[in-house]
Amino acid sequence: MGSGILRAGARFLPAGAVVLMYHSVLPDPAPQRDILGGIVHPLAVFERQMEVLAREYHPVSMQEVHAFVLGQKPLPRRSVAVTFDDGYADNLEVAGPVLRRYGIPATVYVTVDCVEQRQIPWPARLRRAFLTTKKTAWTRPGGAPVSLPEAAERQHSLDLTSDHCAGLCGDVQEQFVAAIERDLEVGPYTANLMMSWEQLRTWVKQGHIAGSHTLTHPNVAHIGDAELQRELSESKRRMEQQLSQEITHFAYPGPALQPIWSQKTRQVCHAVGYKVVVTTTSGLVRPGADPLGLCRVGAAQTVAGLRWNLENSFLGRRV
Repeated sequence: MGSGILRAGARFLPAGAVVLMYHSVLPDPAPQRDILGGIVHPLAVFERQMEVLAREYHPVSMQEVHAFVLGQKPLPRRSVAVTFDDGYADNLEVAGPVLRRYGIPATVYVTVDCVEQRQIPWPARLRRAFLTTKKTAWTRPGGAPVSLPEAAERQHSLDLTSDHCAGLCGDVQEQFVAAIERDLEVGPYTANLMMSWEQLRTWVKQGHIAGSHTLTHPNVAHIGDAELQRELSESKRRMEQQLSQEITHFAYPGPALQPIWSQKTRQVCHAVGYKVVVTTTSGLVRPGADPLGLCRVGAAQTVAGLRWNLENSFLGRRV
């Protein structure tokens, strides 16, 4: 009832597109909840959501969204683009067959070092360390003791540690995360959850788009100028080398801290050659929007939640 009223109201608004943000899709997310948390969708839910997109909306590619904001091509009303962050192998293996079944194009934004090293991004590593450690006490950097059996203390420590790690990148970031894993006596995570380059080539051959999500997943608005340049340009270069095509799409990581982008990061995106850049800021993509700072909307964990987010977004409301 509620979504029907919202849908009726949206008919009278100017055209716009919603860019949906997903991460991981698994047949049974339960074994990975301590690692991926709320960024993983059950396959059954994802399939139903794609069915709804195909039947009630107009799935489009990020390339079409780009042409739309530049005024080069109109889009049907209620257009929706599907994107995935990080580069999990299940995007191809689990979500891919569903996307093909419903004829939905998608874009995956790849954390390049994670693909090359077959290592989950640092937010998932820290989450795993704090939520699975058997230690009963831990001393935070700076000397504050923590009682880890307390769930609230675990989450608070995870949040504080994530805020610090978001401002690190490259070797310094890796050394910090590895030290936390050692302190909490959690061994390296060995399962291969990330795409390989060959899988990413298959993704592109199937008609989807591949874009960069940096090298090491920092909050790029909180790192130094040299690190910013490297995270954006080197990830692009390596992807182009592996995929033999120009990489013009980029997604800002939003692991922790605010803001996640700035005028400086926009300038560097433009300088290194990105043409379509998405953020984690919720909102509708309208004609004339800045192609280097497009809004995205979280997909929600239920079909009803997805409809609610979409319909409110088409009405110009942030969700």
